[in-house]
Amino acid sequence: MLVLRCAACRSKLWKYDKVGPGEVLRCHKKRIDRVYSLEVRGQKIVCRCGKEIGIDKGSFYKMIATSFTYSGTKRT
Repeated sequence: MLVLRCAACRSKLWKYDKVGPGEVLRCHKKRIDRVYSLEVRGQKIVCRCGKEIGIDKGSFYKMIATSFTYSGTKRT
């Protein structure tokens, strides 16, 4: 499980079950385990501090690589 945090304010965004060794460029909605703080403005996913985190593409979120950090282990 990975814990994603906002790069600007360091608040927790969500817990995500990452499968595979690659980068976190897409977060599939069905793999999000717990949402801590998240705001949806139209198609944009925004942290409560106002920083844009990603774009809603239907079944997944397309992440902006510089707007978040993560910690934890990936499932291979």
